[in-house]
Amino acid sequence: MWTFLRRFKLSHWIGIAMVAGLGFGLAAPAAAVASQPLATIFLRLIKSLIVPLIFSTLVVGIAGHGDDLKAVGRLFLKSMIYFEIVTTLALAVGLIVVNVVRPGVGVTLLSGAPPVGAPPTASGILEHSFPQSFFEAAAGNEVLQIVIWSVIFAIAITQVRPAVKDRMVELCHDLSDVMFKFTNVVMWYAPIGVGAALAATIGRGGLKALGPLLLLVLTLYLALVVFGLFVLLPAALVAGAPVLRFVRAAAEPWMIAFSSASSEAALPLAMERMEQLGVPKKIVAFVIPMGYSFNLDGSTLYLAIASVFAAQAAGIHMSIGQQLFMMVTLMLTSKGVAGVPRASLVILAGTLGTFHLPVEAVTTIFGVDVLMDMARTSVNVVGNCLATVVTARWEGEFGPQA
Repeated sequence: MWTFLRRFKLSHWIGIAMVAGLGFGLAAPAAAVASQPLATIFLRLIKSLIVPLIFSTLVVGIAGHGDDLKAVGRLFLKSMIYFEIVTTLALAVGLIVVNVVRPGVGVTLLSGAPPVGAPPTASGILEHSFPQSFFEAAAGNEVLQIVIWSVIFAIAITQVRPAVKDRMVELCHDLSDVMFKFTNVVMWYAPIGVGAALAATIGRGGLKALGPLLLLVLTLYLALVVFGLFVLLPAALVAGAPVLRFVRAAAEPWMIAFSSASSEAALPLAMERMEQLGVPKKIVAFVIPMGYSFNLDGSTLYLAIASVFAAQAAGIHMSIGQQLFMMVTLMLTSKGVAGVPRASLVILAGTLGTFHLPVEAVTTIFGVDVLMDMARTSVNVVGNCLATVVTARWEGEFGPQA
């Protein structure tokens, strides 16, 4: 029996746990909700390793390969170009699908709006991107701040005398190796954490809350499938990415992100799998954390659907020009806000108010937001994994599978 069980891969166990969690949540909702601490333990363990993993791999990737500021700037520029193209296409897909399906027609908006905070400003996002203390940023798991600080630290290492540089790079290299082993140990617990997270989500009445909003949820899932088939897949083919190998490598991070509705939960495993796929450490360590803030494909698509849904539910006709202008606003305001609690709802509420659309739509969507969050978060993770492969191909540095 033990020999048989050992043949199962992590992805198999996670899949089994997801099915079990779904059944548990439907059969015993109260007990399923009570299992939430098992999921919280998994998320806390994952969050504890994000900062040292990003810091060590990024320093080794930049300083360990002798890259200078010009090389880092080139990598940043190429990443941002790819991010902008893909997120713009995500907005376009969301806009097309929501206008074809029209999920808001006939929906009655609930009164009031949940407290989601004030929408962030461009200046606030820019200021928040730079840490005033590395340890404060580390304690808050501010991924973008850690990336920026680590890049500057790595560049500084390249400027010191060789003996000091070698010692620092070796230290970070050892830390990186340990953190990847740490990730592997935590992943032994992943099926339990994933199953408990999904069970608690369903146990809180996620499926019961669907009702008249079922079409909205289905619209989002349909749009994400269209986005994957007509944007991500062509991007992979054009870049010459090994599609089947990529799908296998991204399967486990996708499953963890979907079941936990947390990009952070999947980030360490995504980095490890992409490096095993053949993406250089420096690209993985730079692109995935940057994408965590600037390449939220699933969240961006969701915002397009949710905002037009609000107009449809309120019976407000928006011309194509008005919708396009709203999409440009969403594209600008949705950058760099991954650390904001309920970031998508914050952006949505701010955008609806700006365009004089009913903010009550946020309350209406709130009941099924967790089901949509699972889908959009998992697509965010897959999109960032693909971004590393495309960038590596663009740089001519995609290597053999590890």
